[in-house]
Amino acid sequence: MLQPRKLHEDWIAVIIAFLTITLVVAGLKPALPKYSWSSGGDLLAQVSDMSNLLRICTLFLWVLGSLLLARFLAGDFKPTALMSGLLAIVLISLLAQLITTNKAIKDLGIEVVLFSLILGLFISNVIGLPAWIKPALQTELYIKIGLVLLGTNIIFGDILQAGMLGIIQSVVVVFTVWYFSFWLCRMLGLDDEFRMMISSAVSICGVSAAIATSGAIEGDNKKLSHVISLVMIVAIPMMLFMPYIAIWAGMSPAVAGAWLGGTIDTSGAVVAAGTMLGKEALKYATIVKFSQNVLLGLAAFLISLYWSYTKKKANYEKPTLRTIWERFPKFVLGFIVASLLFSFVLPSTVVADTKGALKEIQTYWFALAFTCIGLETKFTDIFKVENGKPALAFIIAQLFNIFFTLIVAYLVFK
Repeated sequence: MLQPRKLHEDWIAVIIAFLTITLVVAGLKPALPKYSWSSGGDLLAQVSDMSNLLRICTLFLWVLGSLLLARFLAGDFKPTALMSGLLAIVLISLLAQLITTNKAIKDLGIEVVLFSLILGLFISNVIGLPAWIKPALQTELYIKIGLVLLGTNIIFGDILQAGMLGIIQSVVVVFTVWYFSFWLCRMLGLDDEFRMMISSAVSICGVSAAIATSGAIEGDNKKLSHVISLVMIVAIPMMLFMPYIAIWAGMSPAVAGAWLGGTIDTSGAVVAAGTMLGKEALKYATIVKFSQNVLLGLAAFLISLYWSYTKKKANYEKPTLRTIWERFPKFVLGFIVASLLFSFVLPSTVVADTKGALKEIQTYWFALAFTCIGLETKFTDIFKVENGKPALAFIIAQLFNIFFTLIVAYLVFK
């Protein structure tokens, strides 16, 4: 069989993401099954609904086609090894979606990626991970595709129209919290890779920043999965309790929203928490979080630059523009290009018509990724890695982030 030159995973993610964007703009897209239930009778009727079953088949074929293309471009085309494992991951992710469409769960604003992670953790830690699923565990690829698609919802005009205050807060918080986290990790004796990934995850935008940083420093995938698990676990209580703390403290919607957007590390959790405080708070929470997301590209470049100039291994190539380019995570370029394309190039009618569908597909790629993270993670190991030092560093850094961001939010939005 004809094989192409093997491509780096970053470029593969960009190709699949832009192929998805092209198809959606052209009017072709998979439709997620539609559920909304509050009782067992409602659930049974919707699960057995033929239109939903057809949507599930279409979605599986869409994801399977994307993954087969990815493995073909990577020079590792083994379709039979992928199909059964991918079917299991897709069904687990759809089960997570089904759970989140329950009226009681939906009212809490809990996002699908959380239940994807929980279901994956349950299977991994209670049932055990079957070997036949492992070939389809392509966690980083799924996240990178989702991150490029995230760029289609980062519209510069929306951020600038809302004013510069959110951007000012984001810049101050990101650089201060990053430096504090980096210093703290050093004090606790963590290695360079953990220090970089934890600092970026806490200060910028959680999982997205951790992935970008890992790509920039060619980090260990096990360390990356550990950091991602910490992000998700810590985000849960923050999402649930911070809105009530804001109400108890009598914060204005602007201050409360800016506080939530600047501290909670996943965009979905930010939206969920902001929704609990009303439309005004949600607006400011979204502005600040999107402003931090925009900084992802700049942060990845600076990290690539820093890592190239400070790495001291023997025979390591002297820092050059080529070195920095090779270390720069290419999927971040896809994120930036997608954002610029939807901000300044495509007609506003096209953007309005496709943003919702692309957001839906992006969320599902993330759901697949978090299912894989759960399947690959032993919950008991989360606080055992390096005697719990990464977890301790993350929690302390996040506490600093919570208090520092609150002070900045009061100063900027009071």
